[in-house]
Amino acid sequence: MKKLVLFSFVALLTCTLSAQITTPQPSTSSKIWQTVGLTEVTVDYSRPSMRGRTIYGDLVPFGKLWRTGANAYTKIGFDKDVTIANQDVKAGTYSIFTKPGKENWEVFFYTDTQGGGTPRNWDDAKVVAKTTVPVYKMDMPVETFTITIDDVTNNGANLGIIWENTYVAVPFGVKTDAEVVKSIEKVMAGPSAGDYYAAAVYYANEGKDIGKAKEWMDKAMAMVEKPAFWQLRQQSLILAKSGDKKGAIATAKKSLAAAEEAGNMDYVKMNKDSLKEWGAL
Repeated sequence: MKKLVLFSFVALLTCTLSAQITTPQPSTSSKIWQTVGLTEVTVDYSRPSMRGRTIYGDLVPFGKLWRTGANAYTKIGFDKDVTIANQDVKAGTYSIFTKPGKENWEVFFYTDTQGGGTPRNWDDAKVVAKTTVPVYKMDMPVETFTITIDDVTNNGANLGIIWENTYVAVPFGVKTDAEVVKSIEKVMAGPSAGDYYAAAVYYANEGKDIGKAKEWMDKAMAMVEKPAFWQLRQQSLILAKSGDKKGAIATAKKSLAAAEEAGNMDYVKMNKDSLKEWGAL
């Protein structure tokens, strides 16, 4: 029994001591962020090193699917829609797989993002974009696998893949121009109903020019086909503050009816309380 206890103690001590040792990963993790136009691009990947090995054609065979890095899938994320080789790619996160060749690489953007190595059951339906890009040879070898975002413009960039003496660039486009034109058209067309509404509520709540708040609220309501109960509620309060009790009562009654229809009892109570305060109930 004493021997068993002693053995258990030694085993526990060994585990405890080993758990305290931290060593670096052979392939370190890396994450890069880059703004391309108005689109945020992220790449999350692991970085193996050559360590005297021949990479392409040996460690990474030609013509076979590669996870494009080490450890977990290499992932790229776009916060807005992009294009890759004239293929529309929705905003989201995708894994990157490649088939390296001597002269060209095939590159695949895949919807599955969890896993390591390569997918056991490859599904072409999960490929959102694919392209073939040329290989560029470099005079100076690069020891550690590197992904970059190069040649950044307002309308796109290159996803660069660098290792050993090889560089490949995968162009992608962003829709900056369409976003900017849309923004310009919106501003040039004048404030929206939401802009007028927000400004009116702010002025009313902060005790600023109530006449201006009423003007902006009137414009906001005129631009809304069917104002919501919460919008009508704010309008009634502004009308009351401006001295238009009759208008405030009429608008509060509309808000009350809409709140009852929506089943929002908080607004039902608030409208009834105001109507009592204004002598309408």
